[in-house]
Amino acid sequence: MTAIRLAGPSFALGPLFLPTHNAVMASSAYLWVKAFHIVFVASWFAGLFYLPRFFVNLADVQVDSHAERERLLVMARRLYRFAGLLMVPALVLGLVLWLGYGVGRGPGSGWMHAKLVLVLGAVGYHHACGRLLHGFEQMRPRRSARWYRVFNEATVLLFAATVVLVVVKPF
Repeated sequence: MTAIRLAGPSFALGPLFLPTHNAVMASSAYLWVKAFHIVFVASWFAGLFYLPRFFVNLADVQVDSHAERERLLVMARRLYRFAGLLMVPALVLGLVLWLGYGVGRGPGSGWMHAKLVLVLGAVGYHHACGRLLHGFEQMRPRRSARWYRVFNEATVLLFAATVVLVVVKPF
């Protein structure tokens, strides 16, 4: 009897169209990996949404306001590190879905190639935030508060484009 795919990769139906034990376990594992991937991606992006807001505030801080500047720097450093810790399992679980479960592989998976480009963009954005933070730590902010506000919007575009690619799979 031919296997039928339901609810994701590795969900095969055995004789009498009842799920086999291994197929149910594999499907369950897939769903757990997928759920945690979504949680870690959303959490990582939450950090990326907020980190540039610290840059806006740091760019607006008066030169003689050392205590406020230090407080913002401490919070920005902690958020940057925490977002970095969230990025790692998001990427690892994404690789498990892609390479382990075959999500986005085979015909009609052009959306995955575009998603991978956006993921590389998000990782690059994360590291760019680190460079900007380092500039603030060295007292070398190079941009205006307005520029940081615009920079902050890039994460919304990255996140929205990634979600659309994954849900709609336009190509």
